[in-house]
This record gives sequence, C-alpha cells and structure tokens, in this order.
Amino acid sequence: MRDVGSPADTPGPAPSLAAGQAEVVLPCAQLAPMLDFFVATLGFRIETIFPADEPRVASLSGHGLRLRLEPGDGPAPTLRLPGAGAPLIAPNGARILFIDPDPPLDIPPLKPEFVLTRAADSPGPGEGRAGLLYRDLIPGRLGGRFIASHITIPGGGPVADWVHFHKVRFQMIFCCTGWVRVVYEDQGDPFILQAGDCVLQPPRIRHRVLESSPGLEVVEIGCPALHETLADPDLTLPTARLDPRRDFAGQRFLRHVAAQTPWIAHAATGFERRDTGMAAATQGLAEVRVIRSAGARSLAADGYEGELLFGFVLHGAAVLDHDGAHPITTGDAFVIPPRRSWGLADASPDFQLLEVILPAGASDA
Repeated sequence: MRDVGSPADTPGPAPSLAAGQAEVVLPCAQLAPMLDFFVATLGFRIETIFPADEPRVASLSGHGLRLRLEPGDGPAPTLRLPGAGAPLIAPNGARILFIDPDPPLDIPPLKPEFVLTRAADSPGPGEGRAGLLYRDLIPGRLGGRFIASHITIPGGGPVADWVHFHKVRFQMIFCCTGWVRVVYEDQGDPFILQAGDCVLQPPRIRHRVLESSPGLEVVEIGCPALHETLADPDLTLPTARLDPRRDFAGQRFLRHVAAQTPWIAHAATGFERRDTGMAAATQGLAEVRVIRSAGARSLAADGYEGELLFGFVLHGAAVLDHDGAHPITTGDAFVIPPRRSWGLADASPDFQLLEVILPAGASDA
C-alpha cells in the first residue's frame, strides 16, 4: 500500500458540495488516525470519503463545522468547539479548544480614578462597527468595568447596520445632536431618537440602527467595557409581537422623550433636572438625568457610594471642582471616583450636563 501522504496520492477534483456549504481544509499526512480522532473522539460524522479502495480525502461535519481532511502540509490550526474539557491535540497537530458557547458576563472589578476627557484634546475618532465613528470618553475603562463613547455619523443617511444584540450588564444611548431612526425587538415600529432623548438597551434586546441625520452625535455607556456584539440574521425587525413591558434579564426597554418630560428642581442646588426613568427600567441599577443651570452658577456635591458618576457636557461651559479647578465645555466628559466630593462653578446660562450614576440613588447632586 502506498503512503497516504506521498505526492503520487494527490487527490483529484473534490466531490461537489451541496448549495451553501463550505469546508475548512485540514492537511494531514495520514487519514486513518485523523478519522479516528475526529469521529470517535470528537463526534464528527463522515459525509464523503474517497477513493473507496484507498481513502485519502474525507469531509466531516459536526459542531456546526464541515472539515475536509486531505494530504498536505501546512500550519496546524486551532478549532474552538462547544463543550467542556481540557484542550486536545489532533494527530496533525491541530489544537482543539472546548468553549462555553454562551459564557457568563465577565464584570471586571472597578478601578476608580478621576477622568477628564476634553473634546479639544482628544485624538480623532476611530471607525467602529457599521461605519460609526467612536471617541473614547473613559480611556482607562475603570479597570475594564465601563466604556463610554461619543459616537458620530458626519454624513448621515442610511446606516449599514444589521439586526444584532449585546451581551451586557448595562447599556444606554443618549442623543446629543441630530436624530437617528432605530428599531427594537417587541417595541413596535421604528422611531426617531431626537436630541435630548435616550434609550436603555437591556441585555440581549435585538435592535438595528436604520438611518440618521447629518452630524448625528450620541453618547453610549456600557458595562462591562469589553462585551460581545452578536448578529441575529434570522430575526426581522420590527417584530409582529408588541411587548413594551417585556423583561430582559431584570430590565425593560426604555425610550425617554425629552420633549414630553418636565424640568424639576434639582434638590436645593438652584439647578434643574430632567429625569429619564432609567432607575425604574433597570430596577435601581442606574440613574440617568440631565441637569441645567436655572439661574444658579455653582453646585456642590458630596461623595457618592457607588460604581460610577459620569458627566458629559451637552451645552455651555462651567468649571469642574475636583482636586483643582478644571474648565469644561461642550463635548467634555468626566468621571468622579466614589466617596470624593466635587462641584461646578461659573456655569454659563445655557449649561446642560448629562449625568449617569450607578447605582441609582448613589448621589443626590
């Protein structure tokens, strides 16, 4: 019998594949031990094998993969298969890793720090998913626990997005400038998010960005900083089902419309605030509000007991008081560490600040 891996045994044309099928080629010097490993050990199934009298090529399927084993040399790949167990090495050197197909969220421990990110000093935004431009507002990510991004679409028009969802603990979108048309699972027809509006995107809710105005600007905040975005090509939005009270891992979808929400006194600070309803929608996980100057020019706040106090200047200018005086203006962002006092001074009459606090109620100012 000839050696399986000899040049004389180079296979002829491969049998035709069914429509839509694709194969990953794994080169191997000897077919028999590879078949034994992938079929007997890993549970793959033989789909094709040839020639019958002296097999040299085989196609296998299993675990959502189709593999083609054939003579040849090449680098040994790594295959990630759903399951549990120690890594295995195939006869051709391929490394087999077993993974949890839906692992739990990894929420890194908080590493508090004072953060001040100025729009004027920031590097140019980087292009992210679907052509969106991202400016990082918390470069150190507080140990990987939080991410905040200033997202823009300069040209506007249709967005090359697809139906997707995020594996997150918390995620919200606040529209700063312009408008964006979006659609969410079980929440009815697409709608327009205007400047001042925001949404809570509860964990795993399917959604899609459809189009935007030129110059759209939104702020997105998520926990953890590193999280997966997963496509769902089988779901069509809008869904026929309408369930605005649906529970998503203890949260419900929230659409806050600024034009329908009154301003109220912000404690005894002399400022006013507009609440978004985020605390109720997240069952106390987070609070999101906009505060504005209402004749007062300064505000003092005691330290908070929580994870995050994030501010983003929507309009106007002020001086941030925390370990010194820091002038801030439109587009600047800051994070105040827990149990540290802070304040605002010299606020302009048009000053407005987006404030995100975790957990809800951790700060009264």
